[in-house]
Amino acid sequence: MTFVQIIDYKTSRQADLDQLLDRYVSQSQGKRTVTHSIVGKDRDDENHFVDVVEFPSYEEAMKNSHLPETDKMFQEMVALCDGMPSFTNLDVVRDEHLNTMLVNRMFDELAMKGDMSVIPEIFAEDYHDHDIKNPEDKMGHAGMREDVEEWRNAFDFSFTKDAQVAQDDYVTTLWTWTGKHKGEIMGIAPTGKTCTMTGTTVFRCQDGMIKEGWWHYDTMGLMRQLGAM
Repeated sequence: MTFVQIIDYKTSRQADLDQLLDRYVSQSQGKRTVTHSIVGKDRDDENHFVDVVEFPSYEEAMKNSHLPETDKMFQEMVALCDGMPSFTNLDVVRDEHLNTMLVNRMFDELAMKGDMSVIPEIFAEDYHDHDIKNPEDKMGHAGMREDVEEWRNAFDFSFTKDAQVAQDDYVTTLWTWTGKHKGEIMGIAPTGKTCTMTGTTVFRCQDGMIKEGWWHYDTMGLMRQLGAM
């Protein structure tokens, strides 16, 4: 279970504290178990800060706290703070990235199930699609529908999401695609062959909708499997 520690403190020496944290990151490389760290500054109190530190589990957090580098960093941090920092320890019981959920609806409901009714629910009206297969970018709901129908008419396929990362407005998915060739695609008549390819899709989300997408995948590898090369 993911574990999060919230550190609440006040300091008038934030620049010195930043340098301390940078040194800690460098000195604990290959040892620390922290996976994500955020430092927030209070808009109403310029000396009030909150650090949110994420670990894979409580046990990994305890390993991290016992590192000599961590103990040294904490002692120096206290010396830079106005008073003793407070700590809140949290087991994460719900973790949702809404843009990721939006993107997964595209893969699960639209691409694999062919539910075209979800297009206006997840894609902006002026959606811009960049696909290495297409000589020109597809635009809007009609362009997305056309692309999905083309692939679904050509293959019975599925996606396996191998890895997924969300950052700011972007969600990147590394996937493996497997499809049985049943219809014409890129001028290739149906072969009945089952093909596999890997690829990466990056979606940019805005105002709760998918605004732009980039598709990169092994087209040449697919054509070789279909006997076109």
